[in-house]
Amino acid sequence: MSDTLRARITELLPGLRADLEDLVRIESVSADPARAGEVQRSAEKVRDLFAAEGFDVQVVSTNDDGSAPAVIGRKNGPAGAPTVLLYAHHDVQPENDHADWDTPPFEPTVVGDRLYGRGTADDKAGVITHLAAVRAFGDELPVNVVIFVEGEEETGSESLPAILEQYKSELACDVIVIADSGNWDIGVPALTTSLRGLVRADVEVRTLTHAVHSGMWGGLVPDALVALSHLIASFHDKDGNLLIEGLHSGPAADVEYPEERLRAESGAVPGIEWMGHGSAVERLWTQPALAITGLDAPKVDGASNTLVPAARAKISLRTAPGDNAENVAARLKEHVEKNVPFGAEVTFTVVDTGEATSIDATGPVYDAARAAFAEAWDGTAPVDMGVGGSIPFIAEFLESFPDAAVLVTGVEDPDTRAHGANEGLHLAEWEKVLLAETLMLKNVAETLA
Repeated sequence: MSDTLRARITELLPGLRADLEDLVRIESVSADPARAGEVQRSAEKVRDLFAAEGFDVQVVSTNDDGSAPAVIGRKNGPAGAPTVLLYAHHDVQPENDHADWDTPPFEPTVVGDRLYGRGTADDKAGVITHLAAVRAFGDELPVNVVIFVEGEEETGSESLPAILEQYKSELACDVIVIADSGNWDIGVPALTTSLRGLVRADVEVRTLTHAVHSGMWGGLVPDALVALSHLIASFHDKDGNLLIEGLHSGPAADVEYPEERLRAESGAVPGIEWMGHGSAVERLWTQPALAITGLDAPKVDGASNTLVPAARAKISLRTAPGDNAENVAARLKEHVEKNVPFGAEVTFTVVDTGEATSIDATGPVYDAARAAFAEAWDGTAPVDMGVGGSIPFIAEFLESFPDAAVLVTGVEDPDTRAHGANEGLHLAEWEKVLLAETLMLKNVAETLA
């Protein structure tokens, strides 16, 4: 059976790649209201692809205006077979400045061993991976398959809780496969078992009611930029360890991240020293991490000789698995209020949050998945991998379907550049991903029979 499925994936690959390229050409940028029609067209394309494979499938939305269209469908296997929910998302990130791309962002282009274009990996390749698995079996699916392809993941999945609630009976399942992560390296597969959460907040520091002359008042009156700089400096010690009290940290999987690879993949400038203490993967996966991702202050060009009355920063705080967003937001607010200098006024506003996730990847379903991955990668066993980024909707699935085994997989590799310019899919690795998911459905059917 495995040899038959391997041959079937090889046979289907040209058509699957054509389907992926057609989907990539649709500019389904959910963050851009001007392209709402493209997001709808993308959903309809996904619906049609699965309808052609015999799914009872529809485009749905819980919003009154029909925005954020998702695709939900089902195709049954044998009576009494387990049910597997296959999740992906068809919306994509904005492409930003086209000049930063080496190829047109919405015209899929092969260069070397990669297919470039926005969504080639995140996450339209995930959609087509699910399509490949069901197409490989045709009318002989070994499991019942529910397909759920979301349309607003890249803008925070705001309507996901409502969709899960409204369509809970349709989405009920024994196993959930979330194809929105990646693999450890080219040639080394992975299951993602932990992800950090996120708290984003805006902090405004005000020292004056209006700007005043820096010569006449400087040295006595603090300006807001200096005050904000002191506050930002209070977040870390001299080694880069986070100083916010009351946050959780934990151990990470025993995975080696070689220094040379770490520097190459991070884009670190020569001579840069790493922040914090602990292993590289602990600092990336299971410790909290704070970054300043935006500043509102006068520009350098054209700045006048005045004391700045107010300045604002956006704080992005990644939260460790085992912590929760409510606690992190409260501890961050306490730190800000305690450390703002010179008696400055401070305004703290939480922008958004997302929960961290930790998956107990033990048991027969996970064993079946690991066996499928090892077979697809010719004997290389998958790594249990953490992810420093956040996929908050995974926590929603765990809450809605607490008895389901959740498998977080994906098509990305360390050089995919998801969300950035020149996003690309490694085609040879993708073929292994297609085979792995197909074998996984077979293994799950045999395991849960």
